[in-house]
Amino acid sequence: MTISIRELTFECIIGILDFERTAPQRVIIDTTLSYEFISDNYLDYAAVTEHIKGEMLRRRFKLIEEALASLTRTLKSEFPAISALEISITKPDILPDCRVSVTKKV
Repeated sequence: MTISIRELTFECIIGILDFERTAPQRVIIDTTLSYEFISDNYLDYAAVTEHIKGEMLRRRFKLIEEALASLTRTLKSEFPAISALEISITKPDILPDCRVSVTKKV
């Protein structure tokens, strides 16, 4: 089975620039999770979204790459049924003429 979570949008502290460390900015997170569905073995997508949001708010990452590494590690630990994971973090407002995203696949 595959679960896709698209456009999970909220504000958090992320970035290395001075203004990024003091004011929350909007991020958009997309993720695709694969797992084996057997009887009552399912992934609670609401819990997954809360985990992602909670980690981002709590950790206040400096780099998107650090956030992705941490999220893939904690998601696979918290939800051991995950067999494959792709997650993207987008900072839609950081540059005036584009959206910047970084993606990790495991």
